[in-house]
Amino acid sequence: MKAKNPIQDRPIRIAVVGCGRIAANHIAAIAKHAGRIELAAVCDNNPKALEAAVAKTGVKGYSGLSELLAAASTDVVALCTPSGLHSGQAVQCAQAGVHVMTEKPMATRWADGIAMVDECDRAGVRLFVVKQNRRNATLQLVKKAIDRGRFGRIYMATINVFWARPQSYYDSAKWRGTWEFDGGALMNQASHYVDLIDWLIGPVESVQAYVGTLARNIQVEDTATVGIRWRSGALGSINVTMLAYPRNLEGSITILGERGTVKVGGVAVNQIEHWEFADSDPDDEQVKTASYETTSVYGFGHPLYYDNVIRTLRGEAEPETDGREGLRSLEVLIASYLSARDQRRVALPLQY
Repeated sequence: MKAKNPIQDRPIRIAVVGCGRIAANHIAAIAKHAGRIELAAVCDNNPKALEAAVAKTGVKGYSGLSELLAAASTDVVALCTPSGLHSGQAVQCAQAGVHVMTEKPMATRWADGIAMVDECDRAGVRLFVVKQNRRNATLQLVKKAIDRGRFGRIYMATINVFWARPQSYYDSAKWRGTWEFDGGALMNQASHYVDLIDWLIGPVESVQAYVGTLARNIQVEDTATVGIRWRSGALGSINVTMLAYPRNLEGSITILGERGTVKVGGVAVNQIEHWEFADSDPDDEQVKTASYETTSVYGFGHPLYYDNVIRTLRGEAEPETDGREGLRSLEVLIASYLSARDQRRVALPLQY
């Protein structure tokens, strides 16, 4: 990819498209980097949501992406829209010569994810996929321990996402709980946790999944379990439900190795609950301060993610999670759905 010239002589101009729940995290992160990046516009096809966003930010609002791209001066667009819209909107931005940052999941179909990467390559623009949980202090410590080989051989890894989403959550918007625009518990709520499967443990060899719609009136699953075999030989699972009673219970990852055992839990991998290795390391002292309290499953990683985006667009860094990195978790998600649908083990990669 021949990328556009770095933006070095002025603040980067960004537009936020989609003014729902997650947009507030983006607007707050942009404000924390004032002077390096500035909000140029907001966009939403819901007049009330757009009016509220304009009132909050003081920037110009647009009711459609085409109108925004034609009229607004922006370097990058942050897509905070329903997941099924990401691909078409990313392609539209790329064709307009605008960099793209997309919330998770990057797409709801494998072919759509591929199309996003290909079109951004052709246009010479960056494609960023938001994976802010990687920036959690807790997970950064785990990543360092893995990279330094402190676990030895990893035998097993288990991820649990036990959250609560009442029927009213799905009824709050027509697109929620649909195959086309949203995806289920695995693809939507657990997307960041599926990212940990590859980022922390390594490439996946195969998956075997079961999904169920046990209590919610939606098209997609509210509960799922996926058995995983990594190419290293490690085994594990991801267990997800939106039916925890009466509130979010746990978002955790447990890693068992020949020389170390770690569990990062809490409601959103925000608490180191167990940390034990055969050999000591200076990082062990950081365990005491890495855990943090949170009332949100989103965590506090968006400002740190934005820092990498800004430095990348200024020509000072490479992206931590670009489109190709985003495809890795999307591939595991799609393989899991294929497995559940066809009642078979699905091997990766999906496409050579």
